[in-house]
Amino acid sequence: MKRMSIRTKLGAAAATGMLALGTGFLVAGPAQASDHEVEGCPSGFACIETEGWDSTTVSLKWDKAGTYNLSGQENGHWILNNQVQNWKFKLCTGYGGSGTCEDMGIDVWRFRNLSPINSVIVSP
Repeated sequence: MKRMSIRTKLGAAAATGMLALGTGFLVAGPAQASDHEVEGCPSGFACIETEGWDSTTVSLKWDKAGTYNLSGQENGHWILNNQVQNWKFKLCTGYGGSGTCEDMGIDVWRFRNLSPINSVIVSP
C-alpha cells in the first residue's frame, strides 16, 4: 500500500471542499438587513448623513427603485444601505448612474468623500 504525502492529502481535502461548495452544501444564506432604524435611517432605506465624521443626522434617503442625481453633497459623509430583501445601492461618479459605480451591500456603513459622487442607484 502506497503512503499519501501531506500535499496529496491537502489537495484531496481542498478538492472535496470545492465540490461541496459547487453542490451548495457549504453556501451561506443571503444577507439580511436590519429590521429597525439605525442612526436615523429607517429600515428599507439607503441613507446619506449630513457632512462630518460624527454626524448622526440623515440628509438624504431613498426607499424606491431609481437613479437619483446628487446636488450639494460635498466632502465626507456616512452612508448606510439599510434596505431589505437584498436590494442594491450604488454610488456613481457620473450623473444618471453613469461613470464608475461602487456597490454597497446591505447593512454596510461607509464614510465617503461625496465630492466626486454625482448619483446613486437604488434597485431590487
